Parts: sequence; C-alpha cells; structure tokens
Amino acid sequence: MKYIIAIIQPSRLEAVKEALSRIELFRMTISDAQGVGRQRGHTEVYRGNEYQISFVRKVKIEIAVDDKFLESTIAAISDAARTGAEGKIGDGKIFVLPCEDAVRIRTRERGVDAL
Repeated sequence: MKYIIAIIQPSRLEAVKEALSRIELFRMTISDAQGVGRQRGHTEVYRGNEYQISFVRKVKIEIAVDDKFLESTIAAISDAARTGAEGKIGDGKIFVLPCEDAVRIRTRERGVDAL
C-alpha cells in the first residue's frame, strides 16, 4: 500500500476529483493548506495599500491506495492539476510514502481490505 499526498491549486480541485472518479477512486481526504515554494508568495492590493502575501493558499489531498493503483492515481492527479499544456510554477507536488497498515475502525479489517 502507498499513501499519496498531493498539494495542488484550489482552482484545480474539481478537475482532480473528476479525474480520480474516472479511475474509480472515490475515497480521499481534502484539507486547506498554506505554504511557500518557488512562487515565494505574491503581492495584493487592499484598499489602496499593497501587502506581501508570504504563504500561498493550496489544497492538500491525501489518498491511501493499493500498489496496483499507484501509477494510475499519480497520472490522474498530475494530468488534472497541471495548468496549461506544460504546467506552471505553483501547480503543486505529489508525495508517495509507504503505508504499512490500515485499520477500518468499524470492522477491524486490516491492510488493503480496510481501504
């Protein structure tokens, strides 16, 4: 099993969700996140004053998958989260971590059966 963490632009969330549903992956956790990377923030003007925004708003998607679904999940997320044909700085990142075990609390099923 693998644990996938994807950090994407909020505007791409619906497209990613639809791409994942096309590969029949419906279970995920979504969180609002803020961070700074190569974009290094941006400036905004509010009531005539300019402010430096250090942290950029992002969305964090967390998914646990069986190993056989790993590549299709990564492809679906990266294709849907990319802006434009070649993408832009700030489109996001996908992290893949090993997932040792999972337990469904209700039935106590373990491993892939718990997913």
